[in-house]
Amino acid sequence: MTEPRKVPELNLIDLTEGTELEKQRFIDNFYSGLVDYGFIVLNPHDFDFSLVDAAYEKFKDFYDLPSEVKQKYDMKNGGQRGYVPKLVEHAKDNPNPDLKEYYHVGRELPPGHRLRGEYPDNVWPEEIPGFKDVALALYDQLDRTARTIFTALAPALDVPQGYFEDLTRDGNSILRNIHYPPIKEFNLENSVRAAAHEDINLITLLVGATDSGLELLDRDGQWLKVDSTPGQIVVDSGDMLSRITNEVIPATTHRVVNPDNSTSARYSMPFFCHPHPDAVLGCIPSCVGAGRKYDDITARDFLHQRLVEIGVASY
Repeated sequence: MTEPRKVPELNLIDLTEGTELEKQRFIDNFYSGLVDYGFIVLNPHDFDFSLVDAAYEKFKDFYDLPSEVKQKYDMKNGGQRGYVPKLVEHAKDNPNPDLKEYYHVGRELPPGHRLRGEYPDNVWPEEIPGFKDVALALYDQLDRTARTIFTALAPALDVPQGYFEDLTRDGNSILRNIHYPPIKEFNLENSVRAAAHEDINLITLLVGATDSGLELLDRDGQWLKVDSTPGQIVVDSGDMLSRITNEVIPATTHRVVNPDNSTSARYSMPFFCHPHPDAVLGCIPSCVGAGRKYDDITARDFLHQRLVEIGVASY
């Protein structure tokens, strides 16, 4: 009997503290996992998951606020920072809205930084004490983890070790907390919690979803459940990584399906790792193959194009 396909599971300590053989094995398996599945289940090292729990509590407190209070934090800035209400975002090329609401926290930059005027200011709900401190602490921890993970991609793609560090330095990465309310609250037959889509960014780190429902579209065209346990991080590849690798690492289509129980809610917390806006998304030389599939484009322009396509920004 053929074993069912399963998303690979890797230990980050093999990369950070392992022998040369263990490091190389991690690099090889991480790369092949992204090529074959687009997803990895990661056992992180030296990661404080109590911050994840604390962040969930703060975000849940926010979603429990009355709608008119939450609306104060809808900045109408293409969803870049703050609150995005229910039924606003939809998947690219899908007119049906997703059954979710979410909150975005971005990078904090000091006064005088060259990107300070380009990134919108974060928005902090005054009704939730401690929200800012917890969210920024988790953001920083996930940002450090992403930088560590990129050290495995550089040798796999035969680029200088500092390639991804340069690409993502002070990048426009986003911590998103998503609330999927009980589906009984909606009467939309053609909508699901998150319709099939690809992430916009380079890689995504997903920590501690409170319920199942995440599925990826396998390379053989079958939907495959992505299961993880508390203390693990799910990593997936996005459109920007696919673009610079000439689709050697494809952006993996995934979705969050509706539950059987119409009264249950779901929360999840992805960290979308982005380049800085001026970064040029050009084909990595080792991935050119028979020819480049895409023209060069800045991360700024590519992000705006995608935000328009999913309904949260306009030209």
